[in-house]
Amino acid sequence: MSIQNDIRTSQNDLRTISTLLGDALSQFAKLFQNEVDLAKAEFGEKVQKVGGAMGFIAAGTILVIPALVMALFAFSAALISAGWSQPLSYLTSAIVAAVLAGIFFAIGINRLDTRNLAPRETMRQLEKDKDTVKEMVRWQSAGGCVQIPDHGGAADRA
Repeated sequence: MSIQNDIRTSQNDLRTISTLLGDALSQFAKLFQNEVDLAKAEFGEKVQKVGGAMGFIAAGTILVIPALVMALFAFSAALISAGWSQPLSYLTSAIVAAVLAGIFFAIGINRLDTRNLAPRETMRQLEKDKDTVKEMVRWQSAGGCVQIPDHGGAADRA
């Protein structure tokens, strides 16, 4: 009778372990799907930021051109009035304009730096999820009860 009881207990334990493992995998799949949804949302947000930045850069470029041309003509006229030759005053104005353009381009490119556009929240959550899965596997292999710790993951934001 003891052998039959041991067999039944082993079968029940096997069913319990498989149920726990199935639940853990199901929870992991849901967690992963939530992280994918978060990544999509964050990517969309970053695309909007880039689009907005590019719009402002384009608008600024279009509006500054006439003002810059007039300022350069005024600068050239001032140099001519100071006794400079026309070609030298226009060349000086062109060099000043090129330096300013280089500064503006550098600022615009700096604002589009990939480090500012990285999906930081998604990457942080994926690290937490990786730790959670490791913890689940550790609990399962130790024969303990599988519980997913609450790390404030994507499921809380959904």
